[in-house]
Amino acid sequence: MELMEKIKKQAQALDKTVVLADSSDERTLKAAEIIVNENLANVVLLGNADELHKLAEKANVNLEGVKIENPLDSPKKDSYVSKFVELRKHKGLTKEKAASLLEDNLYYAVMMIKMGDADCEVAGSLSSTGAVLKPAFQIVKTMPGISKVSGAFIMVSPKKEFGDNGVMVFADCAVNPVLSAREMAEVAVCSANTAKALAGLDPKVAMLSFATRGSAEHEEVDKVREATSIVKEMAPDLAVDGEMQADAALVAAVGKKKAPDSLVAGSANVLVFPDLNSGNIGYKLTQRLGGAEAIGPILQGLAAPINDLSRGCSVDDIVNTTAMAVVQAGATE
Repeated sequence: MELMEKIKKQAQALDKTVVLADSSDERTLKAAEIIVNENLANVVLLGNADELHKLAEKANVNLEGVKIENPLDSPKKDSYVSKFVELRKHKGLTKEKAASLLEDNLYYAVMMIKMGDADCEVAGSLSSTGAVLKPAFQIVKTMPGISKVSGAFIMVSPKKEFGDNGVMVFADCAVNPVLSAREMAEVAVCSANTAKALAGLDPKVAMLSFATRGSAEHEEVDKVREATSIVKEMAPDLAVDGEMQADAALVAAVGKKKAPDSLVAGSANVLVFPDLNSGNIGYKLTQRLGGAEAIGPILQGLAAPINDLSRGCSVDDIVNTTAMAVVQAGATE
C-alpha cells in the first residue's frame, strides 16, 4: 500500500474535525466533498452559507455532510473573543480588536482549535504562509520546548536501499533560512516525531554537515555538533548522530567506513539540514534528479496541527494535507 493511502487509512479511523479556512476557493470546496466522501475527517467551512452553497453549485460540488460556520455571526464569537483577549492581554489586545480579528477566517479557524471545536486546520490556497502562521503563533503557539516552526517533507524514493525502503523525512526544507544549534536540535526532534506519526518509521536521525566525525573544522560544523548534543539531551532515547555527510548517512558502505560505530550512519531515515538553503536544495534535487515523491511541506512544532498549502496547490494536495493533519492530531493526543 502506498504511503499516502496508509495515512488516509489512519485518518479514517480517528474521527477528527478539520477546519478549511480558505473556504471560498473552488479547490477547497471540491476537497471538502472528497474528504467527507472518503471519511477522512469531519469538515467545517468558514463563511456565509448561502454564498458558499452558490459557489459549490457553480462548481458542481455537493456539500452534504459539510458544516458551515460564519465567523461574522457565530454564537461562539463572544467566548472566542474572551479567550483571545485572555491569551493576548499582555500584548494589549482589546476586546474590540479581538472581535475584529476573529472576523478573519484564519484567526477564527485557529480559535476553533484552541477552544476544542476543531482538531486541525488546513489553509493557504488563497492565503500567504505568513497570514496562516501569524494567528497560529498568537493563539495555539509552539509545542513545549520548541521555539521554531519548521517544514518537513516525506520523501519516497524509488531507490529502496535508502532510508526505510525508500522512505525518508527531510527538514527543515520550508521555513527557517537560518538555524541556531538549539533550533536545529528542535527541528530534529520534531522531524523524528513526524517520521514516526506520519511515515510509521523508527527514526534514525542524521544531523547533516559537509563533514563527518571531525573530518573538517569550521564554525558551521561546530554548530551541527552542538545541535547533536542538544538532541541527545532533549530526546535521550532517539537514535541520532552527527555531524555527518549525506553519503555517510545514507550509504551503508560509506557509513561503515566514515563512522563505523554509529547506529545511524548508512541507515538514516531522517535527514536534518543545517539551514534552509541546503534543505530546500536537497529535497528538490532528490525529487527532480532522483525521481522521489515529495509529500509536504508538513508544518511541525506548533502545539496543534495547522498546515499551510501552496497557493498553486491542487485539490488532491488539500485532501492529502488534510489526511496528514488529522493523523498529526491523533498523534498529539
